[in-house]
Amino acid sequence: MSGQISKIGFIASMLSVALSLYIYFISEEKDLGIFVGLWAPTLILATQAIENWNED
Repeated sequence: MSGQISKIGFIASMLSVALSLYIYFISEEKDLGIFVGLWAPTLILATQAIENWNED
């Protein structure tokens, strides 16, 4: 189960980066693009925390 959580977190963080680049360059909402880009490390840290909880 923990391997699945890591995969989901990694995919979600990569989608966050791709979406932030799209928002930043295509829609020219620079502040929103930066904000969405900051979700990527949060998603990775959240999945690590969930995995640690599941191990206990």
